Amino acid sequence: MLIQSGIDYNLTFSVLDPDPQAPCRNLAEFQAGKLTDYQTVFDFGLKSDIITIEIENVNTNALRDLIREGKKVYPQPDVIELIQDKRSQKLFYQNSGIPTAAFVLTETREDVYRQISLLPAVHKLGKEGYDGRGVQILRTEEDLPKAFDAPGLLENLIDFEKEISVIVARSEHGEIKTYPPVEMVFHPEHNLVEYLFSPASISPSVQQRADQIARQVIEELKMVGLLAVEMFVTREGQVLVNEAAPRPHNSGHQTIEANITSQYEQHLRCLLGLPLGDTDVLIPSAMVNLLGEAGFEGPARYEGFEEVVNVSGVHVHLYGKRNTKPFRKMGHVTIIDKDLHRLREKAEYVKRTLKVIA
Repeated sequence: MLIQSGIDYNLTFSVLDPDPQAPCRNLAEFQAGKLTDYQTVFDFGLKSDIITIEIENVNTNALRDLIREGKKVYPQPDVIELIQDKRSQKLFYQNSGIPTAAFVLTETREDVYRQISLLPAVHKLGKEGYDGRGVQILRTEEDLPKAFDAPGLLENLIDFEKEISVIVARSEHGEIKTYPPVEMVFHPEHNLVEYLFSPASISPSVQQRADQIARQVIEELKMVGLLAVEMFVTREGQVLVNEAAPRPHNSGHQTIEANITSQYEQHLRCLLGLPLGDTDVLIPSAMVNLLGEAGFEGPARYEGFEEVVNVSGVHVHLYGKRNTKPFRKMGHVTIIDKDLHRLREKAEYVKRTLKVIA
């Protein structure tokens, strides 16, 4: 999607991806390789003027050395490294006075057993958790065996009313723009966004506070690029940061159709040193993630495709992944409609009609 946006600016892209069958292999100069291997990343980056990421699990030492070679690397390697580890990320929030759930650091499963008084709580792996992996909800003593036997953090289970996300952009000149908050609905078991609504149904005071916090996070990081700040809104109206992602994000896909400037164009503007674009909402929208259906693995087929594209305001984005497996992200659908009731009806229709099977 970043490449699609970059075509409008006549940009050329090179992509490094560990999967030889990556969907973008036919859209750019492509190289299959390990993102965590120093030499692979360094040699690849030497061929480009600007380097960016779409996943945090990348060799940051290679990125630092590319900066020494005169390359622009955004987001900066120190930011990527901080966000790679949920432990350092939480400590950053705590030390910067950014509101977040109370937590303790754990090294082993035994450490978690010693914190039984904190239950109910969420146990998160420090590193390499992604797309819902590396997160366990521990409600009672019976859940403790599910804790990770590796460095992690145990944080209070927040009794939240809503989960929201604010995407914030910062240019290399220090200009900051935020997108209006979106409201996310997660799968109850797999911690993946099932669908979202934009703009979020929240009070003006909560919206203002969320916007302020997102700006504070990116300013404290001095980050250049796009940052998605995921937050909880408690039943008392408090706004707490859950975690952040330093890249275009699942909670911003709907901006392609529904905002004046898409998150992808905004990210490119950050990388190129251009003025940031207007982020206003053009029309209310919903975004439904297309996840591989449970029980299916193999070459992907899309059941119900013709039915959903026959609905006004429905925009299907298939990611071109050859094979599906349960809960793998295979695409997304944006739905736009001026009528909020009709928007929710259409989102529910898409969710129950379009299925990824094998």
